[in-house]
Amino acid sequence: MPQYVCRVGDDRGQITNRVEIAGSVNELRDKYAQQGVFLYSVRPRGGWRDLFGSGAEHKKIKLSEFLIFNQQFVTLIRAGLPILKSLELLCSHIAQPSLRSSILDIRERIKGGALLSEAFREQGIFPEIYTTSLMAGEKSGNLEEVLDRYIGYQKTALTVKKKLLASLVYPTLLIVMVIVLVTFLIGYVIPNFADLYRTMSADLPPLTVALISFTDAFRNYWFILVALLAGTAAGAWLWSRTDAGGQSIDRIKSRLPLIGSIWSKFQVAQFSRILGTLIAGGIPVVQALETARLSVTSPLLRHTLDVATRKVREGTPLWEGLSSTGFFPEMAIEMIQVGESSGALHAMLTGVSDFFEEDVNTVLAALLSLVEPAILIFMGLVVAFVLMALYMPIFSLSGQL
Repeated sequence: MPQYVCRVGDDRGQITNRVEIAGSVNELRDKYAQQGVFLYSVRPRGGWRDLFGSGAEHKKIKLSEFLIFNQQFVTLIRAGLPILKSLELLCSHIAQPSLRSSILDIRERIKGGALLSEAFREQGIFPEIYTTSLMAGEKSGNLEEVLDRYIGYQKTALTVKKKLLASLVYPTLLIVMVIVLVTFLIGYVIPNFADLYRTMSADLPPLTVALISFTDAFRNYWFILVALLAGTAAGAWLWSRTDAGGQSIDRIKSRLPLIGSIWSKFQVAQFSRILGTLIAGGIPVVQALETARLSVTSPLLRHTLDVATRKVREGTPLWEGLSSTGFFPEMAIEMIQVGESSGALHAMLTGVSDFFEEDVNTVLAALLSLVEPAILIFMGLVVAFVLMALYMPIFSLSGQL
């Protein structure tokens, strides 16, 4: 009988993954329905499928398109239109094919009796925070407010992402220029000078000999270097897909000078905003922590939140559970402690995310202001080294003449 990977949640808000053996998906749904356990998602289990992800996971949606859809969706619902009619009207205005086909499938599932949150979750391409927020809106009867909170979260996340990408454009262009320059020198300039010096049968300075030898070796064995780099990159990527590999890579990132601090603070800001949005939407703390754990991208942070979630489920305060992991900065822990004791946890979590996002932007801007001239200096040194190595023989010969 086939095996299935199931994500289930109980009445305490605990979400777990299970591997079940059953004849069909419907058989599994009936089994969990009889047990009173909510089945979030179910998919067949397979080796390469589990390693590289399901087809739904590769069916990406544009966050900007999804934001526009949610803005229009909440407007139609607030105007009094039924959910099915709202989805039907929106389908014809969605430009992205993958999102449009998913919304059409969601509409058909709702017609068949599925809940809105369940229909979105079964697509496998929508953020966990979104489907959980929909479930909270359905239970509380306040879907419009929950969608408004998610739209605010998504706008902020997109703004931060655009700022980061914009700040990296110029350094990326400089790095591309360095690669093009070095390739031109190795592939054209240095070989021509090497051919010239070979015809002259003159003794060359050690610097020139070293440069020509390096260029010849690179031109003769470049394909081996490319194969090694490609193999290393593929191996590192496959390793990063495992829990142990992803956590190890994240630990390396967190320990890098300057960059490690920026990466850690960005992860804390992302988690705080997600958790604050969920708690503000009425999700219990334990379930919100579990959803936030599934929503963050860092394997190390997910492992950290798994530990914290277990402690909170056992009765430990949120700030203490997060503090015990050693991942979160002291400033974030203190702010969460104040918010938890004052009953304004969601507002304080939003403050934590705002504070660390601003800190990341400031430090990143200062770092990039140093990186850009450093790249230019490196380009200048490379050109100066090549020119010196290539023209030293000419200066030597002119002196002898």
